[in-house]
Amino acid sequence: MPLDLTKLLQLIEEMPAYRRLVEDWPKLDRKTSVVVLDAAKPYLIAALHRRWHLPMLVVTAQPETGKKLYEQLLNWTSSEVKLFPEPDALPYERLASDVSTELERVQVLSALANCDTDKPNAAAPLIVASAPALMTKTTPYDDFAATCHTVRVGMEVEPLDLLSQWETMGYRMESMVEMPGTVSRRGGIIDIYPPTSDLPARLEFFGNTVDSIRLFDPASQRSARAVSSLAISPATELLSPFLNQRAELEGVLNQIDLSGCTDEVRQQFQQEKTMLLERQKPRDMQFYASLFNQDSLLNYLPPNALLVLDEPRSMAQAMEELDAEAEQLRLEKSERGELPHNFPRPYFTWQELVPAIEERRCLVLTAWSLDEESHRLDFTAAPSYAGQLPSFLEKIRQLLKQKQRLIIVSHQASRLSELLAEEDIIAAPLTEV
Repeated sequence: MPLDLTKLLQLIEEMPAYRRLVEDWPKLDRKTSVVVLDAAKPYLIAALHRRWHLPMLVVTAQPETGKKLYEQLLNWTSSEVKLFPEPDALPYERLASDVSTELERVQVLSALANCDTDKPNAAAPLIVASAPALMTKTTPYDDFAATCHTVRVGMEVEPLDLLSQWETMGYRMESMVEMPGTVSRRGGIIDIYPPTSDLPARLEFFGNTVDSIRLFDPASQRSARAVSSLAISPATELLSPFLNQRAELEGVLNQIDLSGCTDEVRQQFQQEKTMLLERQKPRDMQFYASLFNQDSLLNYLPPNALLVLDEPRSMAQAMEELDAEAEQLRLEKSERGELPHNFPRPYFTWQELVPAIEERRCLVLTAWSLDEESHRLDFTAAPSYAGQLPSFLEKIRQLLKQKQRLIIVSHQASRLSELLAEEDIIAAPLTEV
């Protein structure tokens, strides 16, 4: 069971600097800077998300930092936190993308595309992304949002038309539905597993009428419960090749200049071009994403969303380094005849993203700043007691004598509880504070 620290969020209200930040927020410019310890950033983000209940996108410089922040936020907030991962392959590399990575990215796009901020109890997504993930181009928002739809009990629809529609949305036809992004059909029964659903659903038809919709366990295939409707979102981030008309698709593919490529590479491109025109998926499908995906994750944010930049200088540096590395890779591949010289970039540069960032209400988090106008939250770092267990136990006794509130979060909670019991301090391990 995951640790639940959400009850501790209210303690930040005791901090005057935090109260000033919240009070000043409506009067502040689009960009607000907060100086805060790295270790306290997940706590602050969770507290602000809980208070304002706005969609939030938090961007870190490095993927490792983003994953760590995401894992910490899972303990600090009861809201659904999502990670928007970076692609598995470097730009211009021909590697089959990992299915789980693509589904995670699609889940984030779906959460933002279907975020109805006008409803009073609507969910406010909390998204974490790294700089490499943010700079990667994604499917146009209008295309993605237009394909999202809901199937309801009693709806009149031709089952084969529905299957055809779902295949254009990236769903794979299988004999049995066990993984997100798959569909199957047996007579008047269609199973589908949307990436945004915890369980797959079984649709039973009476003629062209949806007679029932039941969620089921993919392992046992047994029904779990009946539902009145099911939201369906795309199962792929690369929609355009399947939504565009053949002439439009051919126009895009014909722009690729193969004159500088080797015979082997030219033949491979021609074969894969034919596959795309026939609505088939080449093994390296994501390699062609840069021909069609022209939008940024920022375009998916609702107007009232809050953009949180964790150390933007480090973000800019990370994007510039990746751009330099990608350009070097592009040059080497072009010189070897492995890549068309006019093949488009699959990512945005920092300079290209800055205008879209500046249009957003933005909160900048930094561990230090010389700007006197920055809000400074006076968290202090906890001392390290690595290898100093006696000193740690002594400090606990001192704090308890001072009537201090003391909460210890550790992977060794059970062992620490035993050691504290030997010191006549009773502290049973908890999963919720």
